[in-house]
Amino acid sequence: MSDGLRILVVDDEVPLTGVVSSYLVREGFDVSVAHSGPGAVESARELGPVLIVLDLMLPGFDGIEACRQIRQFSDAYIIMLTARDEEVDKVLGLSMGADDYLVKPFSPRELIARVRAMLRRPRASFADGLPAARIEVGGLCLDAEARTLHVDGTLTEVTRTEFDLLAVMASRPRAALTRRQLIEAVWGPGWFGDEHVVDVHIGHLRMKLGDDASEPRFIRTVRGVGYGMGPG
Repeated sequence: MSDGLRILVVDDEVPLTGVVSSYLVREGFDVSVAHSGPGAVESARELGPVLIVLDLMLPGFDGIEACRQIRQFSDAYIIMLTARDEEVDKVLGLSMGADDYLVKPFSPRELIARVRAMLRRPRASFADGLPAARIEVGGLCLDAEARTLHVDGTLTEVTRTEFDLLAVMASRPRAALTRRQLIEAVWGPGWFGDEHVVDVHIGHLRMKLGDDASEPRFIRTVRGVGYGMGPG
């Protein structure tokens, strides 16, 4: 039923990772575990999981930093685990790119239900509906078929989500798009979670494009609305 999809479970509580892993394996998933922030990033890079269960409090560096680093190269779904209700606002408010959260203690069955619900809502791929296979705007060249991005003629590596966000905006260069519009185009209308996840991916895109948010060349912030293409 799960087709051997890879899930990474990250927590420094070894008994907890064992229990969670056993439930996931029973459901047909391939499961790997890590017990630290650096271990989470390394495992995510090497294994390419479709979903990561990531504890907030980890040795090395915490889950927030691990999530931030993982989001630079991976579009895996991320479910954050928090120890207290008060941490929920911190996790979601920081908007580091997590898709969902669970507060400890939780039922493994509840986690399985969250995982199943998330995987039933696969991220959309806007490129499937692009009006043109090739989009060129302001020094950017996006090839929707090859899924490559060139910036001033130089090939630039971006994640699938970053590519699709850029494609959405580049296909409507004059438009100011809201976060909800971008989410529906890239993640799909069934996506749930903090809309500020868009800000995280835009931030990563700006770094990779060498774009300055205060004097943007490629991605402009439209106050009170969202984002658009071109200088502010």
